[in-house]
Amino acid sequence: VTMHPEVAEVVDAALRAGRESDRAFDITVEPLVRVWGFLGGPKRVPSDAELEAAFSRVGPRHLMYDSVTRVLRFDRPDVRIDLGGIAKGHAVDRAVTALRNAGVTDALVDLSGNMFALGSPATSPTWRIGVRDPRDRIPYFARLPLSERAISTSGKYEQFVAQDGRTYGHIMDPRTGRPAEGLIAVTVIAPTAMEADAWSTSLFVLGPVAAKLKAKARKDIDAVLVTPGNAGMDTVWVEASLKDRFTLDDTAKGMFQLVWF
Repeated sequence: VTMHPEVAEVVDAALRAGRESDRAFDITVEPLVRVWGFLGGPKRVPSDAELEAAFSRVGPRHLMYDSVTRVLRFDRPDVRIDLGGIAKGHAVDRAVTALRNAGVTDALVDLSGNMFALGSPATSPTWRIGVRDPRDRIPYFARLPLSERAISTSGKYEQFVAQDGRTYGHIMDPRTGRPAEGLIAVTVIAPTAMEADAWSTSLFVLGPVAAKLKAKARKDIDAVLVTPGNAGMDTVWVEASLKDRFTLDDTAKGMFQLVWF
């Protein structure tokens, strides 16, 4: 397949995100997303045999990509790609570029929780972004001031399958072939919306321990991670680089334990 230059740009970024995230990000996860019903539906828990068949089609070994000619090849005809973990961020960046070219200096661009804060509102030096409560008990559990930066949140509160007392989210771990476990939400601040989109997904897949290490190792992103707790008290892990910006809402203080890392 010879790709349009704009699609090639997204594929390039996605493959780079896969390498930099230790394979936590992989655009070949489409068969897994589909077998759980998150693409095409209905949402359901697939059988072990179905999972094994889908997982056999996942992995960078199935892709051959030439960035010069923009040609993408698969090693088998049933391989499929899913750019859902990065394309919305790219769309936000394109919108920001269009606004800047039109002379707009202040705007908040939002596409399904993928945002870029361009300039500032008339009454404040920064945009004030609410971080959504992943359990929907309150609209926002925290606030972050933002200007000339992007922010993205990944979680399993919007798309999931519930069965036998367990909840399975739509974000797949391409290393195991199953829904990612350990975190219930990840928010990332980055220079571009495409980077924020890709890294919020990657850190979610990596899980609490590896995600904290990866976030601290990268100076270009800042991360907020939420892990589930008991008795309605979850833990929000906030990168120390956000100490002067992150604010936990008063209404959330009985629901979240705040820990800096």
